[in-house]
Amino acid sequence: MHADFVIPVTLFVVIAYIVKVVSDNRMRRLLVEKGEINENLKYLFADRLSHAVPSSLKWGMVLIAVGLAFLFSQVLDLGWHDETALFAMIFIFGGAALVIYYFIASRMLKKAGNQQ
Repeated sequence: MHADFVIPVTLFVVIAYIVKVVSDNRMRRLLVEKGEINENLKYLFADRLSHAVPSSLKWGMVLIAVGLAFLFSQVLDLGWHDETALFAMIFIFGGAALVIYYFIASRMLKKAGNQQ
């Protein structure tokens, strides 16, 4: 198939799918608000942000760690030539950020559980 044909068709399918998901979600929310849906399903649409640990913290920590890996590669004068060391540092710093996030998230969830 030619790219002239595939790109517009793919774009149309993606836009149609997004519209379908948004309209289905809006319909479900209206049903929940009017009480037309089973009580067991209401928890699916409840505001769980207050109970969940923000994912922005996780991604902020990971991106800072990746930035530090790039910075350290420049400070250690690894440059862009030694790509193996750069990628290793990115994975090590990113993994360390995720491990630290795990401990922070578990502490935040324990605090939220104790407050309720």
